[in-house]
Amino acid sequence: MKFLDEAKIYVTSGDGGAGCIAFRREKFIDMGGPNGGDGGKGGDIIFECVAALNTLIDFRYTQHFKAQKGRHGQGKDRSGAHGEDRIIRVPVGTQIIDEDGETVLMDMTTPGERIVFLKGGDGGFGNAHYKTSTNQAPRKSTPGWPGEERALWLRLKLIADAGIVGLPNAGKSTFLAACSAAKPKIADYPFTTLHPNLGVVKVDDIDFVLADIPGLIEGASEGHGLGTRFLGHVERTATLLHLIDATQDDIVGAYNTIRNELEAYGGELSEKHEVIALNKVDAIGMDLAKDQAKALQKQLGKDVKIHLISGVSGENVREVLFAMAGPIQEARNERNAIYDAPSENPWELEE
Repeated sequence: MKFLDEAKIYVTSGDGGAGCIAFRREKFIDMGGPNGGDGGKGGDIIFECVAALNTLIDFRYTQHFKAQKGRHGQGKDRSGAHGEDRIIRVPVGTQIIDEDGETVLMDMTTPGERIVFLKGGDGGFGNAHYKTSTNQAPRKSTPGWPGEERALWLRLKLIADAGIVGLPNAGKSTFLAACSAAKPKIADYPFTTLHPNLGVVKVDDIDFVLADIPGLIEGASEGHGLGTRFLGHVERTATLLHLIDATQDDIVGAYNTIRNELEAYGGELSEKHEVIALNKVDAIGMDLAKDQAKALQKQLGKDVKIHLISGVSGENVREVLFAMAGPIQEARNERNAIYDAPSENPWELEE
């Protein structure tokens, strides 16, 4: 399945059906009176959040979504049928954005969530609706109200508890494969990862989702390399794992490059909890890796913990997972506290 995290679509709710002008006509019955039925309501446009989806690839081939029109009213007081709703199923974490590409209209983060985005037009009235004691034979009906039409952007931000950031070839995909059942593409050339990968990690009794995004380079915020378009997939995370290739010469420069791009992107990414790890220590030996860590420690301060790991051999990988599990559990506890808090009743009288 191809990964697509942005798509433009066009949605139209159904028009209401027109009312009918009709009169009762039966043999031997005089002045039967009006019996034109009302038109049916047009169908709604509904967005539904589905846990089984993780890409917007379906919207590359289908961009136009129209709800059914309401049926017209008929004689014998028969009202028109309502038009069928059009349900658009999107992955968890999908944002519905206005045509300007900036205004977020809805953010769908809960599986099973359904939102009526556009309502269908109401049906028109038939002439039976206008019958009164002084107007017993009205010849008036109204057309149905038109539906609404909008152009929208769908933007997917994956729901992950933790994200991996770093320069290309820092070993992000190798780390993901080492700690989860995910099977990302791994190779010895830059930008092997072209789209985000997700893996489920288990640490004792805590399970969390870890996202690996394509590597960043200097100037990514200006569109260099793959740019920063995939950073949105780690905006919702509780912590970031910053992987640095321990075999390169300028460790401090590699760290600062990623931090500068996170700050340039915004979205409070630079303020998230960060776990720093020097990867590929098996390639240079532990002694040289410790010297590399000291150089970075001098830049960041003694209070910052720097992990020395190897995604290939699995050395100290579990230690890093425990470092990420703590902030993730804290974020979950805060979220549960908000959901479990009793809501205030504005109608309750004070004693």
